[in-house]
Amino acid sequence: MKILPTLFFIFSLISFHSAGNTIDKDNLVKFVELFVKNNIDSPRDGKLEISLPELDPRLTIKPCEAPLQANIPENHNGRNINVKIYCEDEIPWQMYIPVKISQEILVLVTQNVLAKGTVINQSNTITEYTDINSVRGETITNVAQITGGRLKRRLSKGAVVSPRNVCLVCEGESVTIIAQSDGFTIKTAGIALTDGSKGEQVQIRNSKSGRTINARVEAVNQVRINL
Repeated sequence: MKILPTLFFIFSLISFHSAGNTIDKDNLVKFVELFVKNNIDSPRDGKLEISLPELDPRLTIKPCEAPLQANIPENHNGRNINVKIYCEDEIPWQMYIPVKISQEILVLVTQNVLAKGTVINQSNTITEYTDINSVRGETITNVAQITGGRLKRRLSKGAVVSPRNVCLVCEGESVTIIAQSDGFTIKTAGIALTDGSKGEQVQIRNSKSGRTINARVEAVNQVRINL
């Protein structure tokens, strides 16, 4: 067990009232919630959801004259934690309270079922928080990143929209080729021979020369090559 820093300041914020030989259960729950929030990291640009079971009304919790302490097992799985609550009074005692944790991040999801080839825009997507453990790979938080792109496959309602689901450059569509070198930039037209998401290499046929080139996807229907 790894003893995390005891939150003595929490104890000063919460008053543990004794009723006969018990500690107030509501305040104990608040103590646990604050302890977990201060010792489990929230995901970047996300939030932490904490859920505690309703304590058995028959449970009696002895008073504690010393500052109440808590710790979290070092090998917890990040979702279900048994928080150890203990009192180092003249007559010490301890108990465990199970806590469910959900680390949620903001992602772009579909508002309804979307067929393959659907153009992504603000009307058919929405951002919402979802459990980080249910998300795989790169995510999108702003639909502007892929507005105008097309779905590579059918997505069900509420499905996470990721860059790999969307082609900004799609096979058979017209694209603008930007050829750049030091001091000058040339733009010409082409046809995409393969699908590609932002940053990926795709094959493009130059509409004027007929040559096939490899270019990097930069935006919707736009690719770039460096000369």
